[in-house]
Amino acid sequence: MASSLCSSLLVLGTIFVLLSFGKATDPGLILTVVNNCPFTIYPAIQPNAGHPVLERGGFALHTLTHRSFPAPTAHWSGRIWARTGCTHSNGRFSCQTGDCGHRIECNGFGGATPVTLAQFSLHHGGHKDLSSYEVSLVDGFNIPMTVTPHEGKGLCPVVGCKANILATCPEKLQYRSPLGHGAVVGCKSGCAALGTDELCCRNHYNSPQTCRANAFTQFFKHACPATFTYAHDSPSLMHDCASPRELKLIFCH
Repeated sequence: MASSLCSSLLVLGTIFVLLSFGKATDPGLILTVVNNCPFTIYPAIQPNAGHPVLERGGFALHTLTHRSFPAPTAHWSGRIWARTGCTHSNGRFSCQTGDCGHRIECNGFGGATPVTLAQFSLHHGGHKDLSSYEVSLVDGFNIPMTVTPHEGKGLCPVVGCKANILATCPEKLQYRSPLGHGAVVGCKSGCAALGTDELCCRNHYNSPQTCRANAFTQFFKHACPATFTYAHDSPSLMHDCASPRELKLIFCH
């Protein structure tokens, strides 16, 4: 009887330790940034107001490498993009696209357009742990990018833009470095190129009824249908994935 009791207690104790260990080592949601490009990029992370800066806001990522880090355990929202053509010269760091005030670690600063953006809202939805994600070309394009969720529940598609838009960018939208005569390193939005209220969805045009697709947004949409191309594009392009284990952001997918 005593032997049987001891065995039962031993089994219960082992189960308790295993459960406790599993809980203690549960990594939660992981964010992984992958560089499949044949050159070094500098991913940048900017939180929305009131949310913490992740990974000091930016870092170098060499070709064919990745970097994983834990997402905040509480609600977090923000954006991630890649800076390209970055150099150190005379003690000054600068990038052809996406530059955030000549810093390697953006530390909350935004990036210069044109850039391909991934936008996230993590850990929201009340009783459901939802992570929302989208890829946006509203601010133009500088590099192919996709977002892939892993082990999520519900509607969790891969979204983004795999096309090399730099090769087909209309002349009016081409962003060159050096300015004016260098190689095409970005493709500007119609708003950035021409600056009208209608193209920028400003003032009278800042509503779902008046902010509409145009020839420039349709160029981006044709190349990459699963992306936002103007401010009031279809809300269905923002995907709510329940409890993913990992969100993988892949450049040059």
